[in-house]
Amino acid sequence: MIPNLRRVLLSIVAVAVAGDCLWTSLQPFDIDVAAYARLAVLCGVLWAGSLYYERLRKDQNLSAMLFGAAFLIAFSAAFSLLNYLLLTVAGGRIDVQLAAMDRWLGFDWPQIMSLAAGHPFENGLLRIIYGLVLPQMAVLIICLGWRKKPQEIYRFCCAVVAGAAMTIAFWAMFPSFGAFSVYELSPSVASRLSLELDSRYAHDLVHMLASGPGRISPHELKGLIGFPSFHAALAGLLIWYAWSVPVLRWPLIVLNSLVFVSTPIQGGHHVVDVVAGIAVAAIAIAATGYLSNWLERRSASAAQHSRAGAALPAGVPSQAFADS
Repeated sequence: MIPNLRRVLLSIVAVAVAGDCLWTSLQPFDIDVAAYARLAVLCGVLWAGSLYYERLRKDQNLSAMLFGAAFLIAFSAAFSLLNYLLLTVAGGRIDVQLAAMDRWLGFDWPQIMSLAAGHPFENGLLRIIYGLVLPQMAVLIICLGWRKKPQEIYRFCCAVVAGAAMTIAFWAMFPSFGAFSVYELSPSVASRLSLELDSRYAHDLVHMLASGPGRISPHELKGLIGFPSFHAALAGLLIWYAWSVPVLRWPLIVLNSLVFVSTPIQGGHHVVDVVAGIAVAAIAIAATGYLSNWLERRSASAAQHSRAGAALPAGVPSQAFADS
């Protein structure tokens, strides 16, 4: 099953990169080609290391760790570029409707931010935690390899792709940038908040939707997607795939539960963005499980047919046995 999952992941990256290249060749975009080329070289080195440990050193765990690192870098670059290109064809914003849904559920974003402003230590802690999602992904891949669970590395990568595909597809049809693109905080509240993202960031996103992406560089990318929150989806995936690693299980449950809390504050999201992000994680996990099981059955069936064919007497066609 592992080689099949690797092929699926490689195919996804190849299709995403080809799509980006085709789109950018048909329309003029200001892209930092040199920076993307450097990322491609880094991915190539990591993939070469993965092949070395797979075929020569026969260390599937280290091979999977290197493959996972290469894949996540390549996937992130290709999908984030695609997300920027989609700004030119995205539909109308739905932030006002999402804010109304929050209020209907009993959440008032300005009140949440006012509460955060009154607790500077806790808010500062949430700011740190909000920025730890990507480092957690690296730690998870290392620990899964260390625990000799290479198949879980590939499943985690598949789930991340599934989650990203769902969020980007929905966002392209119904773009949103979060609660901080709807509300303006009072100066007395804003001055007491230490935030990862603020209203100026939101205004930049709204401007990009109206006027185009401008310069696209992997060093200066902004998170465009409001609903569903991909940040929350990643937190959900980290909790699920860390469950099989005892040393990570409870720390990541606690940490990513706080990521859910921090996302409306530090990420400026609507609360419904977080709820939808958790739902995306659940669907991505289920889809990955279905794909893995299907590939496993397919591989087992192919191996069984191969063994049956090898056991036939010389010169006797396998169909003769099937018809007897």
